Amino acid sequence: PLPDLSLLLPCCRAKEIKTKLGTLLQKPDSTIDFIIPYPEKPEKPLKAQKPSPEEALQWRDSLEKLLQNPYGLASFRSFLRSEFSEENAEFWVACEDYKKTKSPVKMAEKAKKIYEEFIQTEAPKEVNIDHFTKAVTMKNLVEPSPTSFDMAQKRIFALMEKDSLPRFVRSEFYHELIK
Repeated sequence: PLPDLSLLLPCCRAKEIKTKLGTLLQKPDSTIDFIIPYPEKPEKPLKAQKPSPEEALQWRDSLEKLLQNPYGLASFRSFLRSEFSEENAEFWVACEDYKKTKSPVKMAEKAKKIYEEFIQTEAPKEVNIDHFTKAVTMKNLVEPSPTSFDMAQKRIFALMEKDSLPRFVRSEFYHELIK
């Protein structure tokens, strides 16, 4: 049996690590890719300009403005990463990217990837959505469209707005920006 990692790590990470450990234990010839995740595209260094303190102050009242600003999004994601809760922002970004997809084939591929990474039960980066929202999203994925994830994305946006944004605004990350 695997050790109970939930005592050592926040629940989401423990679940992800436990799953990977289980996979490694079942397949001794598994590659190291299970341990060291490689991004599909190397992340581009942040070229966004640091906002003025006035601009950053606007983010207190508008998660939308924060997420639309490349520097703000990067700062927010760093903050969430420090709290082991970056899956919400990652899901939101993935949905924004998905909505811009034109090709039906690409859309279906991205929909499957988003579902497997964020929506399905025990997903590696499972977001916290209610059963009704999950059911509607799954139904929408039968024929993927640009609006397939809208309900789930709105729920996660509301969660970040109500929960994560106030903590971010009280954080050292944010206070450095408004100096």
